[in-house]
Amino acid sequence: MQNELDGLISFFASHHAIRAETLLKRAGYATQIIAGPKDLSPNCGVALRMPFAQRDEIRVLLTAGHVQIEAIHAYTPRTDAWTARTSVWKQQGHP
Repeated sequence: MQNELDGLISFFASHHAIRAETLLKRAGYATQIIAGPKDLSPNCGVALRMPFAQRDEIRVLLTAGHVQIEAIHAYTPRTDAWTARTSVWKQQGHP
């Protein structure tokens, strides 16, 4: 499931993210709520991962459900290698 969640919807408010997740799951789409990456959007602390290839269908469904979105992005989460480098950096006494 995770490999197909290569898209991310950013929102202006978290209640829209929760509503979007509900609508999409009821319609049979794979989704996952995550912390919103600040490099994509500073607006809301919540984002929704979804299949990017289905973005047009998803946008229509969310519009019909009165869900306000900020944008739909192609999204690849950071790798474990990035996490490992961050852990080493912190172990060396960096904030």
